[in-house]
Amino acid sequence: MGSWVTSALILVPAGAALALWLLPWPRELVAPLALGVSLVEVALWIGALADFDFSAGAFDLQYAEQATWFGDLGVTYHVGFVGIGLWLAGLTVVGQTAAIVYAMRAGRDRPRAYYGLMLLLTAAAVGVFAAQDLLLFYVFWEAMLIPLYLLVGVWGGAGRQRATLLFVVYTMAGSLLMLASIIVLGISEGTFDLRALQTNPNSSTWIFLGLAAAFAVKAPLFPFHGWLPSAYREAPAEVAGVLSGVVSKAAAYGFLYIAILLLPGPAADLRTPVLVLAAVGLVYGSLLAFRARDVRGVIAYSSLAQLGLIMLGVFATNLAGWNGAVLQMVNHGLISVTMFMLAGLVESRTGTGRLDRLGGMAKGRPMLATVLMVTGIIALAVPGSTAFAGEFLILTGVFVTGWGWAVVGAIAIVLAAMYMLRLISAVLHRQEGSAVSDESRDLRPIELVTLVPLVACLLFLSAWPAAITSHTFTGTSNDPALSDLLPELQK
Repeated sequence: MGSWVTSALILVPAGAALALWLLPWPRELVAPLALGVSLVEVALWIGALADFDFSAGAFDLQYAEQATWFGDLGVTYHVGFVGIGLWLAGLTVVGQTAAIVYAMRAGRDRPRAYYGLMLLLTAAAVGVFAAQDLLLFYVFWEAMLIPLYLLVGVWGGAGRQRATLLFVVYTMAGSLLMLASIIVLGISEGTFDLRALQTNPNSSTWIFLGLAAAFAVKAPLFPFHGWLPSAYREAPAEVAGVLSGVVSKAAAYGFLYIAILLLPGPAADLRTPVLVLAAVGLVYGSLLAFRARDVRGVIAYSSLAQLGLIMLGVFATNLAGWNGAVLQMVNHGLISVTMFMLAGLVESRTGTGRLDRLGGMAKGRPMLATVLMVTGIIALAVPGSTAFAGEFLILTGVFVTGWGWAVVGAIAIVLAAMYMLRLISAVLHRQEGSAVSDESRDLRPIELVTLVPLVACLLFLSAWPAAITSHTFTGTSNDPALSDLLPELQK
């Protein structure tokens, strides 16, 4: 693969979105076209992954392209992938493909608008993981907001107006602080190029806080999660899955690749407060998930908890923590997309997601039971699962920072097993609920086509988690960037 592959992964879905909006496509061709573009994206990413040289170093930039954008300001169209960004771009294209197949099954109205927005979201998310210029990163970051606002606000549930208002207010507040930080940093250093800025780290605590505010909201990190419950409940199931599984990872990526690498001094100074917020969010989210009364509530608050766990790994600032965080980003992304789609399928069959009205759905529905059980068991991190590998690495890394953090993480993992087992039992077992009838069918072929590839990815990573952990942060002996960075972060 040549350097063109990065731009192709961004421009192909963006161009397809414009084509859907501007050309008079027959209604029956819109969804297949969107699916075809998504499959092209997956093929391009697989090709990029196959040719990527993971031995070159954790932050070695590959498939890079650069061209002047605003010459007077020194802003460039500079894109390319480091290892972390490539894995998360893969999560994006796989998750979005599954979401489009789910939308085809659901029969979303106004398909040209809907699928165009989904493709634009794909382009923006991949752009976030590929951007190597701070202003370009900000453009892609904000570009994610536009399709998400419309997808939730137009195709969402009865409470979609309040959900979109909260989401936009929280996100815009954080984004404005990020923009201010980017402008100050770029002008003071004379460049907005990430690669140049990373070779000359800044020491401003205020700039770090400005970036961190935007990332904390999008993650979300406690206590910046006020928009989460309504957005995840009111969004279409596949959009909620992408919002939780993919978009939140852009925030974790921003903390690791941008805030920490550009400002290692402030990151080290503020590591303890961030770890406190992550630990509180981990426990708080787990408790709320255990108490939630509906399927989506369990999944939504578990996402808050999982992002807290991932942030523990990121701010452990060692190889074990970082490897675990990246693996868990991919794990949670796949699990969250799958679980939200399962929630949508349950709701479409029963008319509700309330746990007290569900139950007994394992009877006569072997495919639904199998997919939910397998995904749930991986999510609760049984030994041998990819979630167990990710969580073990995070706890190992954060234990080096302080054993108390590892204790909090271990307690929250026990809580995670409790709320996930409660969800599985409430949906599949117990006595048949009032909303469940014999007419509620098992998963259909198109629904299996949506879910089985995601579960297969989780099973593959369960068998070989080193596919990610041995190809992201491999060690400091052959990576000068890590050997210089980690000691500064661990002061």
